[in-house]
Amino acid sequence: MAIAKASAQWKGTLKEGAGTMKGGNGFFEAPFTFLSRFEGDKKGTNPEELIGAAHAGCFSMFLAAQLTNAGKPPTSIDTAATVHLGEGPTIKKIELAVSAVVPGLDQATFDEKVAFTKANCPVSKALASVGELAVSAKLSS
Repeated sequence: MAIAKASAQWKGTLKEGAGTMKGGNGFFEAPFTFLSRFEGDKKGTNPEELIGAAHAGCFSMFLAAQLTNAGKPPTSIDTAATVHLGEGPTIKKIELAVSAVVPGLDQATFDEKVAFTKANCPVSKALASVGELAVSAKLSS
């Protein structure tokens, strides 16, 4: 199986410092600061945003595999993630909003595949310590 690498560098103190996070294959590099992580500054990213992107991507791909294996390949799957950072700081909740276009698929099978994906996609498994994972999923044909 594949091995993924990433790195981060931080310079300075927690509140006055700054850093960068980057993927090992060179496709992304993004700045982050105390303000972008804890105060909503849009001039940088934060670890929770990247966790959300990773979870949304993994969920979409895993669901596509489940639907394809059921004989109903999707036309598209869009997943948006909202990651809630609470006191501690600790990731308290992740919400995934899924919208899928799957021609000819019934709602019961879709719901079953979404539930299976929620429990079994690799990133969901890796984030099992998060207090709550909420998934809302909409099917279009």
